[in-house]
Amino acid sequence: MKKLFATFSLFTALALVATGCGNNAPASHQAAPAAKTVIKVGASAVPHAEILEVAKPLLAKDGVDLQIVEMTDYVRPNIALAEKELDANYFQHIPYLTKFSAERNLALTYTAKIHIEPMGLYSKKIKNINDIAPGSEIAIPNDPTNGGRALNLLAKAGVLKLKDGVGIGATVNDIAENPKNIKIRELEAPQLPRALDDVTVAAINTNYALQASLVPTKDALFIEQKDSPYVNVLTIRKGDESRPELQKLAKALNSEEVKKFIQEKYQGAVVPAF
Repeated sequence: MKKLFATFSLFTALALVATGCGNNAPASHQAAPAAKTVIKVGASAVPHAEILEVAKPLLAKDGVDLQIVEMTDYVRPNIALAEKELDANYFQHIPYLTKFSAERNLALTYTAKIHIEPMGLYSKKIKNINDIAPGSEIAIPNDPTNGGRALNLLAKAGVLKLKDGVGIGATVNDIAENPKNIKIRELEAPQLPRALDDVTVAAINTNYALQASLVPTKDALFIEQKDSPYVNVLTIRKGDESRPELQKLAKALNSEEVKKFIQEKYQGAVVPAF
């Protein structure tokens, strides 16, 4: 009986010691902080990904881990978003988003309006837009939205005239007057800077101009004004408008930090839209 009592007492003492150690566990054994919410955003390299990099530390402070997925074309970002490979994308203006979503039956929308990239007319062969010779070749983007944008820009520059009322949906079939018999070559937007060696003029989106080391405010023969309707936006899936992490992203992209970066980095080649 004495042996049994001694064994029981020893067991109890050990249990008390173990319990005491548990109450004094070091802080490192306490629960780890909650993991950050991860969001993946598809973007063109310039200027979109660069602007997202400015927003990234702002989001980190707010518990959001922004992962930027650089993409090089105008089709895959919207498809990847619709298929939930991305949480958002940032590469396109409103007219392109509207047309692309309608044609592909994609349930996409936008939240923050962030910036405008004025399209410009560039050349390695002439110094003034009025010096275009008869029969010259001009390259424009081959996607319908940016193609119409380029044709409207050429009309504003006095190179040609479009039919009344065609607006931003203009195509080469809507050219009403072409006094210099200009030939229009339609190419994929990323190819346009390289086409400058072969054509007289190319209508180039600012993001591709910047990638080609062109300075829009200095190198463009003619450039869109600040009243352009082509505002670049943060695109999301319809139904995701209330997701807190996407609301935080929109807020960060419309922050004073981002506005200051755009103004100082691009010197008018990219213009804040907020």
